[in-house]
Amino acid sequence: MRNGLVHVSQLADRFVKDPHEVARVGDTMKVRVLEIDLERRRIALSARPG
Repeated sequence: MRNGLVHVSQLADRFVKDPHEVARVGDTMKVRVLEIDLERRRIALSARPG
């Protein structure tokens, strides 16, 4: 298992005002890799379905 951050806009397929509506610190989520930026050493993740 790895740790990562998912931007609030990628947490759900609806508007999320407060990220705690969808997840809490320590929750395990399935995510999808959207983009890998080797230069900045970042990976963009999404928890949106589909």
